[in-house]
Amino acid sequence: MKLVNYIVTVATGDLAFAGTFHNVYIKLVGTDGESERTWLESLKGALSFMSGAVSSFTVSCSVSIGKLVLIEIDKQPLPLFHEDTWFPAKVEVRSPEGDTYNFPIYRWITDGEVHRFREGTALRVFEDDHDLGKYSRDQELKQREEVYRWDVYVEGIPHCIESEDPLDLPDEVQFSYIKSREFCFTAVTGLAELQLKGLSDCTKNWPNIDAIHRVFCCKRTDISEYVQKHWKDDTFFGYQFLNGVNPMLIQRCSVLPNNFPVSDDMVSFGGQCSLAGEMEKGNIFLCDYKRLDGLKTSIINGKKQYLMAPLVLLHKTPDDDLVPIAIQLKQTPADDNPIFFPTDSEYDWLTAKIFVKSADFNEYELNVHLLRTHLLAEVFAVSLLRNVPMVHPLYKLLVPHTRYTLQINNLARGLLISGTGIFTQFAASGGEGVNTLLKRSLSSVTYRSLCIPDDIVERGLEDVPNFYYRDDGLKLWDIIHRYVNGVLSFYYKNDTEVQKDSELQKWISDIFEHGFLSQAGTGIPEIFTTVAELVKFVTMVIFTCSGQHSAVNAGQYDYAGWMPNTPLTLQRPPPTTKGTTSEATILQTFPAVNATVQIAATVWLLSRQSTDSVPLGQYPEEHFSEKIPCKLIKHFQGELQVLSAIINTRNNILEVPYTYLDPKVVENSVSI
Repeated sequence: MKLVNYIVTVATGDLAFAGTFHNVYIKLVGTDGESERTWLESLKGALSFMSGAVSSFTVSCSVSIGKLVLIEIDKQPLPLFHEDTWFPAKVEVRSPEGDTYNFPIYRWITDGEVHRFREGTALRVFEDDHDLGKYSRDQELKQREEVYRWDVYVEGIPHCIESEDPLDLPDEVQFSYIKSREFCFTAVTGLAELQLKGLSDCTKNWPNIDAIHRVFCCKRTDISEYVQKHWKDDTFFGYQFLNGVNPMLIQRCSVLPNNFPVSDDMVSFGGQCSLAGEMEKGNIFLCDYKRLDGLKTSIINGKKQYLMAPLVLLHKTPDDDLVPIAIQLKQTPADDNPIFFPTDSEYDWLTAKIFVKSADFNEYELNVHLLRTHLLAEVFAVSLLRNVPMVHPLYKLLVPHTRYTLQINNLARGLLISGTGIFTQFAASGGEGVNTLLKRSLSSVTYRSLCIPDDIVERGLEDVPNFYYRDDGLKLWDIIHRYVNGVLSFYYKNDTEVQKDSELQKWISDIFEHGFLSQAGTGIPEIFTTVAELVKFVTMVIFTCSGQHSAVNAGQYDYAGWMPNTPLTLQRPPPTTKGTTSEATILQTFPAVNATVQIAATVWLLSRQSTDSVPLGQYPEEHFSEKIPCKLIKHFQGELQVLSAIINTRNNILEVPYTYLDPKVVENSVSI
């Protein structure tokens, strides 16, 4: 009998320890039948499935088995060999009819069980009309629901994956060997790299500013060096609200809050300008830290710590600088809560700004950074991995933007905000304050605030000069939106197809329930009814996991490595009367030496990319196989390259370059 032959090509991932010495078996399943379970053997022998290997084999059948639907793969250990792990990247099958079928895998196989993988053509649930396809789809989701379980870390904040330890996570979402090695090395040696060893247990105060300079001179970036020189300057203080690590709080002010009684006779703009007139012109801006009001602060080195909830008024000058003109350090006006002005003594004004920057750093780390990028990215990822099968176009589109997120968040809960975490031990908002602030912050999250075009409009910042976060972020959003619209419009031709996709609807339903705790006031959709709604939401997800995270993460050491610019805790209460401050009182207010160096080492760690990081728009794992999505990816990459060139050209003439939204710097996912 003449047999028909299928040429099977297996690519093993080019990762450390990705190869296997075990025997690998495959079964091809088609619409008209299936092959025998076949041992994949070749002249390469044990080298066939080594890391980075691409090996071809022949699988023979008595007759054609029709259009291929899925493959079944298992590996079995050789005698005397222990169980090992294998990371197959993809399988390509050439049929006797001349058709090529692609099977993306990209996951670890650690056991001897049979694993099923669908052909790579993206299919929505209502298109999957073959019995084998439906069975495989349902079986995959049932297994995933068992593996990716929701858990409640703290009531009132987004839910997370159920996992006590990073090693409890599924292999497919854990760090690579390289990422694990580099992360652990940096975490362990962070203090030594910064030459701070020996200071991490010192509970004394800093004796003078020069002592801080001497300690932190060993590890500088160009920007951190600029920060050390200019941290006292009003123009740089204002600049950071636009282009520092927290560009998310400032808003245009047209009416002063009732609890911030600044009057014309308190501030001066030169000439005939008045406060009311400058507000009418759109030149007055407000930062209000009301979420911090009444927050329980931590005890560090046996001392109560202090964290204020200030209000800051800023003015756009005729030179287009943004400068502070009034600071009130507590929310309630009172005789012992003075409003500070640039005309006050040097140390009164500097002290007020230090309390503002401390408040900003606590608000930033827990709300802007942890909650609005890390915790939401985890919700998006867990819902995807639970509810959407690998064959679905949404899975193919979003899975690269989930890389390492579950493990980095597991580590954050254990190492940063747990009972023994760095933030708990050394931040003013540590301990009980962390959970309180996270709950308050979630209650203030809206869908519009997560979409940069809407957020910029709501805060009235459309025409603020020198606002590079906005300029680069809006361009990046538009590029992502065009890419997402192209891909999803290819698969969803009309709104009805969106509405009847049950897997898509389960994804957003879980996000609404577990991420936003079913709060309709957030504006987060509970269901998708149109293609346009779907495109906007998926754009927000990708932007949050990539660009937004980079904007609020990558500059941590740049701006917070120099403690006086962003102290995470303060040891003395703010002055209740003017004229009582000095350099000595500022040094007594600053964090102790151990708190300073522990936080410096932490932001050093959190600012460092791994050597195996994947920039936005690069997809080493080829999940799409159709021509149109692959063409759209190429166009997406081209647009990102153009944006990168525009940003670099602009940065060449800036005193302080803004690089955090350069696509070459932005990672695909929340991975650090």
